[in-house]
Amino acid sequence: MEATLLSGFIELILPKLSSLAFAKYKLHRSIKDDIRFLEKELRMIHGAIDDQQLPTWKVDKGSVLSLSIEELREVAHHIEDCIDRFIYQAACEQDASLLRRVVRYPRDMQSRQRLATELHLLKKTTEEAHLRKERYSVFAGQSSPMPAEESAYSCSSDPRILDTDLVGIDIPRKELLEQLQEGQQKQLKVISIVGSGGSGKTVLAREVYNSDVGQRFSVRAWVSAADRSPRQVLVEILQELGRPVSDNSDVGSLAEDLREHLHKKRYFIVIDDMRTDNWSAMESAFTADNGVSSRVMVTTTVHSVANACSSENGYVHKVRRLGKKHSKQLFFKKACPKEYSGYMEPDSFRRKARSEPAAALKKCDGQPLAIVSMRQFFRKMGWPTRSSCQKLCRQLGRHLEKDETLERMQRVLTHSYASLKGHAPKTCLLYFGLFPSDRLVRRKSLMRRWLAEGFVLTESSSCENFDMLLDRNIIEPIDVGSNNEVKTCRTYGMMREFILHMSTSHNFNTLFCNGAVGRKYVRRLSLHPNTPRIGTSLDIDLSLVRSLTVFGEAGDANFDLHEYQLLRVLGLEECTDLGDDHLRHICNLLLLKYLGLGSAFTSLPKGIEKLKLLETLDLKRTKVEVLPIEVILLPSLIHLIGKFKISDKVKITSELQNFLLSGQCNLETLTGFVTDRSQGFPQILSHMNKLRKVKIWCERTASSTNLSDLELAIQKFIHDEKEETHESRSLSLHFDEHCSEDILNSLKEPCYLTSLKITSKLLELPQFVKALRDLRELCLSSTKLTAGLLAALTELRSLKYLKLIADHLEEFIIKDRAFPRLLRLCFVLQCPTLPKIEEGALPYLMSLQLICKDLVGLADMKIEHLRCLKEVTLDQKVTPETREAWEKAAKEHPNRPKVLLFKTIDPTESEHTDHSVDSEPEEHEIVEASVDLEEPEQVVDSQMLVNKGSGSYAMTKKRKYSAVQSSSNGEASSSFNDMGTARCLLVPIDPGL
Repeated sequence: MEATLLSGFIELILPKLSSLAFAKYKLHRSIKDDIRFLEKELRMIHGAIDDQQLPTWKVDKGSVLSLSIEELREVAHHIEDCIDRFIYQAACEQDASLLRRVVRYPRDMQSRQRLATELHLLKKTTEEAHLRKERYSVFAGQSSPMPAEESAYSCSSDPRILDTDLVGIDIPRKELLEQLQEGQQKQLKVISIVGSGGSGKTVLAREVYNSDVGQRFSVRAWVSAADRSPRQVLVEILQELGRPVSDNSDVGSLAEDLREHLHKKRYFIVIDDMRTDNWSAMESAFTADNGVSSRVMVTTTVHSVANACSSENGYVHKVRRLGKKHSKQLFFKKACPKEYSGYMEPDSFRRKARSEPAAALKKCDGQPLAIVSMRQFFRKMGWPTRSSCQKLCRQLGRHLEKDETLERMQRVLTHSYASLKGHAPKTCLLYFGLFPSDRLVRRKSLMRRWLAEGFVLTESSSCENFDMLLDRNIIEPIDVGSNNEVKTCRTYGMMREFILHMSTSHNFNTLFCNGAVGRKYVRRLSLHPNTPRIGTSLDIDLSLVRSLTVFGEAGDANFDLHEYQLLRVLGLEECTDLGDDHLRHICNLLLLKYLGLGSAFTSLPKGIEKLKLLETLDLKRTKVEVLPIEVILLPSLIHLIGKFKISDKVKITSELQNFLLSGQCNLETLTGFVTDRSQGFPQILSHMNKLRKVKIWCERTASSTNLSDLELAIQKFIHDEKEETHESRSLSLHFDEHCSEDILNSLKEPCYLTSLKITSKLLELPQFVKALRDLRELCLSSTKLTAGLLAALTELRSLKYLKLIADHLEEFIIKDRAFPRLLRLCFVLQCPTLPKIEEGALPYLMSLQLICKDLVGLADMKIEHLRCLKEVTLDQKVTPETREAWEKAAKEHPNRPKVLLFKTIDPTESEHTDHSVDSEPEEHEIVEASVDLEEPEQVVDSQMLVNKGSGSYAMTKKRKYSAVQSSSNGEASSSFNDMGTARCLLVPIDPGL
């Protein structure tokens, strides 16, 4: 793994090294020769590591190899430092005036000479490192892969988990057994069980396979697909069934033999631990319509594999983590001697991880394999009489690497890491180690940080890496938005310990959370809450820090931006003690690409104009209301986030006009600006040609001139070009209660948006909305939504996500063939008036959310015609009779959709409350749970948009909800985000609390 990290880092710095040879730096030929030598040397090291990758787990890598990798890592770090220091000096030269350049010419020549000296020294160091490895490699034994029996052992269920250990399995086993039963359609059904490594997928499948229902099948087989080709899997199935197999048979002939053997037989075949999509190659072996209700069950850690296997007439079961009650029950069975079974007080687990076993269980995070491994580890260490739980937990990363009791857990984690294809996703995963364990990580902010760090080169590759981590269950989604787009995420317990140990031990991240750092040369520094302030015990070279993230207090007396010359990422969104004065030297951060500020900041310094490389400026949590015009002039700025206006005193200068007209403005996200008496943004907006996402607040104080300019700006933004673009384009409009909405009716076609949100007093649907091409997401918020407006919505043929927020909804009927593409529909109402749904309407609707506390029964809404329905969400305050009516309707539905309840909770109880200025979105939690309180629950933290203002429809309240699933089947909930769709969070909580 050390070699993989080094190879990834080399891949990262190679383009930077090559860039030094560009003509613009005017380097001497001898310097360029040294650059080319180092470039070739690093490429050879990179290629050698990739060609001779070590086995992914349990290898004896040897001390010589470890020391060699450590030495090469230091060389690579020094090369990057040398490059960045030179680029920083070049940026200083470029920013200086002509007079200043003349004065500084001798110093600039010295910097080039210093670069030449450093590169020559690095060249010599690289050669010495190579010779040293060759000199001592004779003493280093060859690494040997894990024995075959151990490899097989790592892929099967853990033999240490006995039948008496099984807890929390009754409800999921019951759900899967129901899927085994013969249905009305006598067809093959592929059941996929998906979950993170060590979550109990194989154990659950084994329970179903060995059950009375599972043994009723006339033909049965259990095979492992781990690291095996489709051919090998088919061969093993045929051998399990006693069929002869020819050595030269290909996949096609094997599939045909198996299909003939299974013809008209009712079979049950389990394919365990499928790590890649082998199903497409094997699918032909299993006839879909065999008339006897056969079953194939697949376990996997990869969502895309599960979806591929169960795409037609299938069922995907997402394994849930154990709740606190079952976690305690499993942990205490053998964690300590019986005479100490009552050692802890009964209520000790209610003290948020302060009690000793609670700290250990927090690390396990409801993962069965982790709990079993930890209890054996604790027993071995003599807890509670000889070892402190807190001490063991603090050193858990080191124990994971070295202690044989935790070996299987370590293998699972290492395989998850090693299975990531390429270096970029591994690097992106380690970046999670910067964040405290109780923090949710915002997806967009995270991906923008990856870009600023240079881990990825494009936004699309950043999305691909994030999706890969998500798909493989290495990180888990928390807040899931509209078209299933993840808003926030986190790493689960043991994976986080693995990431922390990997990233800190290899000097990828440095955490300042225990009062010391432990090394002088730091590249990424993260300050966690309740730690000593910067400067009190830090002995590091701050000039080499590339990323600084502060959670809590930083220490204002010692926070000097002069020292952070090479900083690329500055994350102060959750910093509590730094304010405007600390940004006075921000002009020194010439390489800065990402800047996020917190609630203590009220203004930006003029010196921000020198941040020519800044790509993201996040002011969402700040109190900055007036934006300096210098921010608009930043040539690399892509994302500008907050709620602000331009000062009345600022006029559109010739410099700004030239900047905009010449196409130098690269802004794509502007969320957002306020239109009032002040002028500025509406005029500027018309010249920002690369915008893709815009949010506008229109206040009642806005002048008629401003409104006219705003109309022209919006008209240009939504204008539909002739080339039929399909890129995303999002607009959010928030009208003050007394602000004129005539602007909406004056917009004309042709127009194009993919997402639209309007908060206003709407009596009818604006004409431009009807004319929008390819509108996929729509959210409307108004005091009253009329029948005419609602009927007009049914004509939007491309709409996939619709959210309606109102005090009152007039009666109307969703007629046959209405909303032909709608996937999710959400009503947030005060009065319980719901539309009637005719047969043939909403043919593809998956999610129906009815958030109305006064809802009575089914309210004449018939769901049996909604053939694709997977979930129904109700307000938590509905009566038991109403809940029972919906549960009954769900059970009678062919899909058996889930029934979820929203529950209001005090927002102060949440550690995830968003304190941003843009506070329209409500926060709520959805708890997905079984009726049986023994079962685990999952929290889904969403933001439901209800808008600000004095009108009743515009009331914004911070609330929390939880949704409890009834006994129906299905996937996790997803609601609607701030552009009209729900956002869901998955955080395990105790169902019994």
